[in-house]
Amino acid sequence: MNDHSSFPRGKLTNAQLFERAQKVIPGGVNSPVRAFRAVGGTPRFIARAEGPFIIDAEGKRYIDYIGSWGPMILGHGHPAVLEAVQKAALDGFSFGAPTEREVELAEEILKLVPSMEQLRLVSSGTEAAMSALRLARGATGRHKIVKFEGCYHGHADALLVKAGSGLATFGNPTSAGVPPEVVQHTLVLEYNNPEQLDEVFALHGADIACVVIEPIAGNMNFVRAAVPFMKQLRELCTRHGAMLMFDEVMTGFRVALGSAQSLYARAIPGFEPDISVFGKVIGGGMPLAAFGAKRAVMQQLAPLGPVYQAGTLSGNPVATACGLATLREIQRPGFFDALGERTRALVDGLVAVARETGVPLAGDCEGGMFGFFFADSLPQNYGAVMATDRERFNRFFHGMLDAGVYFAPAMYEAGFVSAAHTEREIADTVAAAAKTFASL
Repeated sequence: MNDHSSFPRGKLTNAQLFERAQKVIPGGVNSPVRAFRAVGGTPRFIARAEGPFIIDAEGKRYIDYIGSWGPMILGHGHPAVLEAVQKAALDGFSFGAPTEREVELAEEILKLVPSMEQLRLVSSGTEAAMSALRLARGATGRHKIVKFEGCYHGHADALLVKAGSGLATFGNPTSAGVPPEVVQHTLVLEYNNPEQLDEVFALHGADIACVVIEPIAGNMNFVRAAVPFMKQLRELCTRHGAMLMFDEVMTGFRVALGSAQSLYARAIPGFEPDISVFGKVIGGGMPLAAFGAKRAVMQQLAPLGPVYQAGTLSGNPVATACGLATLREIQRPGFFDALGERTRALVDGLVAVARETGVPLAGDCEGGMFGFFFADSLPQNYGAVMATDRERFNRFFHGMLDAGVYFAPAMYEAGFVSAAHTEREIADTVAAAAKTFASL
């Protein structure tokens, strides 16, 4: 797994590439979560990928638990996806006009998510969340939004208030460059805190356009919204005429075929969000995202309604081919059962070997998404996540990296297992973890 003998002479090392990158790219990375500033060391520059593995510029192979931060649910280079993309690319990269395939993709998503009757395709999760927020305000005629501390919904200005993800990594509760007046209508609550929910609706219920939430918060690692909390949230939104917006950019088609909202629908009769946001898996690794709702809400969008939204590359023909092929593969019988079993085996294995070595570790997972914390129990909110042992995580991360296992380079990010991960990769990971835990 870790053989460097094939490293070609004359090629740049990771360190050399990073030095070169820092001269032309801020921090040497095009997204902060790719940096190693939280854990120290040099980022790995990836040259290629295959199945459950990524291979860096020096030829070292790693078991990949990032999966491009979620989209690669089938693993890298799945034959059906490659074929679909290659055929689409031959027909053209972009047209700026409608195609049949974007209709097919919309139909496929709507078939699997009954809370939506229409959707619009865009190019990124940030764009989808930003547009959905505008739609909620336009449809309700209200201004205030409610979000939760540690939840990240992209880098739109109004949502960069006490966000998780890269902002958590670098210790910034908000972002410079966002004027106070831009976020004056954004109310931030503690995740899983029912008392604060009651209070905010009592004070501002008539002015709240929507409440946006990650149902399983993957940007403070892996934290579930408790079922009673979600039930209360749904009831308050309905009572006060606010829209409940599910950010399923990460959880969509990753934790279950019906996404996270299907899990809550099993526990809460009649449950569904008013607006849903998707990304990652629906693009299969290509830049693609979507937001959707009931027909009456979606028809507030231009060209039918007064809420404007547009995008040059929205519904890109190559991206839709990639996403459509991915969605068809994950609907195969038994796909999510097998994926969930493999992910559970990983998490249970990590927790077991940690305890054998006296290291406190708590973990959780759903479908192909997982998280673990160096703590005695699972955190329920951002404050509790921040109180877990970051230094121990950093040492664990580097120990696993040296052993050829690539976890997210920050303790605030969820991990992902793909259908390409076999029992062998899971066993190798747990074995490497046992040695790493012993060294902590």
